[in-house]
Amino acid sequence: MLRLSSIGDVCNAIPAVQAIQRECPDARLTWIVGRREAELVAGLPGVESIVYDKQRGLAGYAAVRRQLRGRRFDALLHMQVSIRASLVSLLVRSPRRIGFDRARAVEGQWLFSNAAIQAQQHAHVVDGFTAFAAAVGVPDYSPSWDIPVDQADRETARALLPEGGRVFAIVPAASETARNWTPEGYAALADHAGARGFSVALFGGPAAAERQLADAVRSRAKVQITDCVGRTTLGQLLALLAETRLLLAPDTGPVHLAVSQGVPVIGLYCHSNPRRTGPYGGLDYVVNHYDRSVQQQTGRSWRELPWGTRARGADLMSAIRVSEVVEKFDRIVADRGLSE
Repeated sequence: MLRLSSIGDVCNAIPAVQAIQRECPDARLTWIVGRREAELVAGLPGVESIVYDKQRGLAGYAAVRRQLRGRRFDALLHMQVSIRASLVSLLVRSPRRIGFDRARAVEGQWLFSNAAIQAQQHAHVVDGFTAFAAAVGVPDYSPSWDIPVDQADRETARALLPEGGRVFAIVPAASETARNWTPEGYAALADHAGARGFSVALFGGPAAAERQLADAVRSRAKVQITDCVGRTTLGQLLALLAETRLLLAPDTGPVHLAVSQGVPVIGLYCHSNPRRTGPYGGLDYVVNHYDRSVQQQTGRSWRELPWGTRARGADLMSAIRVSEVVEKFDRIVADRGLSE
């Protein structure tokens, strides 16, 4: 398999890989994956990981080449359409090179494959990856995740979080700042969760923008917030999410990590279509402003646009009202029996 990034997409590819393992238990599986994302793949039973570190430039490419020298594979599942991934795919010797169908094989990916998965219309990313499993003979299945959480990471997570509380987690920052909701909005939900008896925690990475947003949320909230931003590895973040009862986040990788651990997610979507990249199986709890935004910008319904079309604008997320998010929060608490 070849899927280098991102955290969310690598997480969403895992059900397809594990479906292949269930159908072909004797298969030997190798996954070429990005350096940061490798922490997710490394713990998967029966999956060898080869790490490509794009930060090393040509040296990273050469390192993968050394590890693949003299090896041959029955099939390559080329599960990423970036030109960087396609160049890495040239290092894999295989008579069968399966890529996306022509409509989705952008950035010339079709030039690097000799077979294609079945075309799909309006498929979630998770369902898009199921077509790769189908291409190697795996029958229809219901996607599910089995990502082992390291015991040491669990202990770290439990030490960071309040004892004995129902934790409502907020991941306020996405990789693009335009996708972030307002500090005032996050703080209002923190206060609402606190009033409902939840402990509140902030999760995120070490980037300066994430630290700044976390500080802004904490300064506006009345409730005490446990701040874990920038304090964890990816494995520890997965463990933190496994310990939470509910997550609030924009379109960002931890959404999919939470789904993999069975944690319900309130997703905030204005720029991307949640039917494609939202929390899998939990779209009823998404605050969706994408449909309206893309209709206003293009004059066309999302159904008429190329799949993956994004709405543009630095201020789209500010249109999300606190009352909308509170309604989703209260609905999940009732639906999932989280009030006790």
